[in-house]
Amino acid sequence: MGYRLLVDLEAIAVLDVIPKRVRTRLVEHFIRLRSSPDRYSDYHEHDRTGRCVEISVFAGHSIHYWIDFADRHVKVLAIKPADR
Repeated sequence: MGYRLLVDLEAIAVLDVIPKRVRTRLVEHFIRLRSSPDRYSDYHEHDRTGRCVEISVFAGHSIHYWIDFADRHVKVLAIKPADR
């Protein structure tokens, strides 16, 4: 059984303002994350609650996401410039 992809509204707002070519590439990367989320993680950090947040660097952006194994969700929490 695959994962369902969920994207935070703030992440969608970031997608709305970046160039269409980059946005398309990022969305394609999200689809790859959905199919195999642990494969594309470049590193991770822990949020305030101690939950492990995976970070994938792609197309000049860092994509922060949480793999919810219990619900079979990949939750994109934030999209930031990769240099931050």
